[in-house]
Amino acid sequence: MHNSEPVKIFPTFSWDTIDTVMLDMDGTLLDKHFDDYFWEVYVPEHYSLAHDISIEEAKEELLQRYQQVESTLAWADLEHWSHELGLDLPELKLRVNHLIGVHPYVIEFLEFCLKAKKKLYLITNAHSKTLSIKLNKTAIGSWFDRVICAEEIGFAKEEEQFWHELEKTLEFDPARSLLADDTEKVLNTAAGYGIGFLIYVARSSSRQSVRYSEKYPSIDYFKELIR
Repeated sequence: MHNSEPVKIFPTFSWDTIDTVMLDMDGTLLDKHFDDYFWEVYVPEHYSLAHDISIEEAKEELLQRYQQVESTLAWADLEHWSHELGLDLPELKLRVNHLIGVHPYVIEFLEFCLKAKKKLYLITNAHSKTLSIKLNKTAIGSWFDRVICAEEIGFAKEEEQFWHELEKTLEFDPARSLLADDTEKVLNTAAGYGIGFLIYVARSSSRQSVRYSEKYPSIDYFKELIR
């Protein structure tokens, strides 16, 4: 029987060739189960109550709205969605923040990067209010030389202009930089820009099956990069 599942490509780089490590947040460092539950279950429940429609109708309507702004800054903008949906989304996120969790082996990997004297940056499309909630909950922010929100740059990571502006902001060498992300579209843009080492995080959610990239080296957990 033909197996359509991509075969895992293992990372083979040498750490000697890398100065800068850039890490996505949601699905990469943090379990994406929180985000999936929030946007696909919790928000539709509250939207259906607010607008007196069924949960199924709410899910259908919201999915269409989400798709219209996918891969743009608006997608992650809590103020945009609070206004659009008539809900206080930061408040709703705080109500379910017990679901926010760090993936296994992330802290060990951050320690490894610190000991190896790599520049360490958290690079996220998440809105600043979301970022604040998650950093307060997980306390991972202190590991990083800098935390960058896409709204600060003015473009989403899926847009090439993001990487031009990011390089101006951080002054890193793209060829000696590693990016780990759970979104192939982001990795594609980063590859086009010239980021030298790209890692796909295949286990973005603890509740979803692992799916490897056909193009990029994949990891299930960050312990695979500790050498």
